[in-house]
Amino acid sequence: MSKSITQADVKRCWWCGDDELYRDYHDLEWGVPVHDERELFEFLCLEGAQAGLSWITILRKREHYRKVFDNFDANKIARYQEAEIVALLQDPGIVRNKLKVNGFVKNARAYLEMQQQGLTLDGYLWDFVDGQTLQNNRRSMADVPANTVQSDAMAKDLKKRGFTFVGSTICYAFMQAAGLVNDHLADCFRHQELTGE
Repeated sequence: MSKSITQADVKRCWWCGDDELYRDYHDLEWGVPVHDERELFEFLCLEGAQAGLSWITILRKREHYRKVFDNFDANKIARYQEAEIVALLQDPGIVRNKLKVNGFVKNARAYLEMQQQGLTLDGYLWDFVDGQTLQNNRRSMADVPANTVQSDAMAKDLKKRGFTFVGSTICYAFMQAAGLVNDHLADCFRHQELTGE
């Protein structure tokens, strides 16, 4: 990964502030369309872990999450038993919330069930936006919604399939992160880069 763009005159979305890790995430990852199965599963899990917290909290812990959750290999996570859960709940490198840790396991099992039905996360999740990034043209942070019709539908269906920590607000944050929507503000340098124009 290249270094983030740091010129003072570059306009970015308000939320990444001056934190270098946050800026790198904004400049290089946020809003970039993701089609890799493992990455989509990771984003879905980590957005759920973020519930009630700030994303930077999870971002700072992301590498450790990858280490202790077998790099988000759903096949491995789905087999976690009580001993693994107990050990994870003692680990200060992650958010030690029993519901969230168990949620990763539950989501891994729900994802494997989808695979058995012949579905991929890529095809399934991108269907909610008809396979293409929704290009928004938000002017201010007040214009950015917490949820949309698409995230409502995604949340409802994921819950029906056995996923947890997938409310509509979490699903919309996922859609923003994984590039299903382009919610960089119109004056952010990344907005135009991600419109494909």
